Amino acid sequence: MTSIPIGVTVNGADHEFAEALTVRELLDRLGLPNQGVALAVDGAVFPKSRWGEPVGRGWQIEVLTAVQGG
Repeated sequence: MTSIPIGVTVNGADHEFAEALTVRELLDRLGLPNQGVALAVDGAVFPKSRWGEPVGRGWQIEVLTAVQGG
């Protein structure tokens, strides 16, 4: 049985994975921080309580970091 790759966009860059990943695993795989960041999926806030869920095919993910200043 052949698996279908999962394609997602993270911070404007396209990525393809052969196997299903959770959101947390995706961040680790891409070397992105999982502390002190917020995620938006398809323009909506994606709470950290859901980071153990599988990444959906075609998701547009933005990893946002807080910046101090004024």
